[in-house]
Amino acid sequence: MKEKLEAFLLKIPENQKTMSSKYIDYFTYFLTVIEENLAVQPSDIDDCFSLTRIDKYSNIPSYLNRHSKKNSNKRPKYIKIKEGYQLERNHQLEIQKSLHDGPAKLETSYLLRSILSKLTDNNEQLFLQEAIECYEIWAKRASIVLVWILTIHHMYNYIYSNELSAFNTVLAKNTDKRIKIIAISKIDDFNEIPEGKFIDFMRSAKIISNDVKKILETKLGIRNTSSHPSRITISEVKTNDLIIDLIDNVVIKYKI
Repeated sequence: MKEKLEAFLLKIPENQKTMSSKYIDYFTYFLTVIEENLAVQPSDIDDCFSLTRIDKYSNIPSYLNRHSKKNSNKRPKYIKIKEGYQLERNHQLEIQKSLHDGPAKLETSYLLRSILSKLTDNNEQLFLQEAIECYEIWAKRASIVLVWILTIHHMYNYIYSNELSAFNTVLAKNTDKRIKIIAISKIDDFNEIPEGKFIDFMRSAKIISNDVKKILETKLGIRNTSSHPSRITISEVKTNDLIIDLIDNVVIKYKI
């Protein structure tokens, strides 16, 4: 958790780092929203201070208790339940806004995490886990590249398990001189085929629909842009769209 927490701290605005009490709110956000714990105890916050070597607030239990009480002048920051303390919804949204963790980003993160258990291939699980971690610290280019690798690897496995004959029939008719291989006999053979041609072959073999082909071709262009140094900015909207499109329309759709 230490590396993930350190990455999270980098997203906290500098003007929020002047008081140790502010860290209590951010640590609670990290533990309940990002780590998905139901609630926090004072000891959990204390552990976060220790892990990050930040000067601790003098009385964490008092802070949590004080800010969970209703006040006529302002709403409480926390809600106290049997399991501990939760951020009051509006205060959580304020923190979320300061971190630039908008609803679209959270939706994508939850989507990715929700399918982890659905993937049976260990390599795919590792790639998805790493893509999630990149996305959650807002390493947009890295998350795009990893989700693309996951998608292509998934289709290699899908074809090898379910559509190898149809794919090899199309591959045998190939006239592109860049491609020397004439049949797939093992998974690694797919690496001999440029990704653009791989997409063409899948469509020619009627493994994917024309709509899926268009999705893959568009996302391949974004992946290429993301994986090379350039001045082009990769937007949040484009990153969200790529991840959701590939996961929903390829990885989940084509079951191995």
